[in-house]
Amino acid sequence: MPTTAGTAAEVTINYVITDVEKKRKFVCVDPHDMPVIAVVDPEMMSSMPKGLTASTGMDALTHAIEGYTTKAAWEMTDMFHLKAIELISKSLRSAVANEKEGREGMALGQYIAGMGFSNVGLGIAHSMAHTLGAVYDTPHGVACAMMLPIVMEYNAECTGEKYKEIAKAMGVEGVDDMSVEEYRKAAVLGDIMYPFVENTEEKIAVVLADKEKSPYAIIEFFGGRND
Repeated sequence: MPTTAGTAAEVTINYVITDVEKKRKFVCVDPHDMPVIAVVDPEMMSSMPKGLTASTGMDALTHAIEGYTTKAAWEMTDMFHLKAIELISKSLRSAVANEKEGREGMALGQYIAGMGFSNVGLGIAHSMAHTLGAVYDTPHGVACAMMLPIVMEYNAECTGEKYKEIAKAMGVEGVDDMSVEEYRKAAVLGDIMYPFVENTEEKIAVVLADKEKSPYAIIEFFGGRND
């Protein structure tokens, strides 16, 4: 029974072990790790503070985008990942505000993303996020939010038209009329800023666009106190 909307641990065969002395994280894969029954109840997630909601939500969005763009992706996993991107983009702000619909959307979106990436794997945003977590104790969702736009920009030329579908799933309007450069920019969440942030849930580093500079910002930077 998950209590956060991000890891999708209830539907994956992966778990992570951290060696705090050597500052390393080990991603373990074991089909016996997957439960026979998972109860995904948004009410169990409603006590999460804003910072934790935002960071775990960005972990889920990273799962969906990396799973969709990995070389192993195929038609079945594409369906899962695009729907997850749509749900998360539509629901994360509302979930941070602790609204019922947002919590429900995030619970489903992160779950669907897990069903997808369990079949095809993830990418270097996650591998680098694990390193940040191991060495600097950066919360995993914060590290994913920091790495995702950088990795998306790096991978853009190798993604064909996939960023067009990501932008559409995020709710960006007019994507079909955009150039390749424009829709890729839209998918990478606008003019990216990469703030250095304190290692605290109260100042969660969801790395996103300045809404005054770009019409493509999907997720806000959730700062302030968790109250």
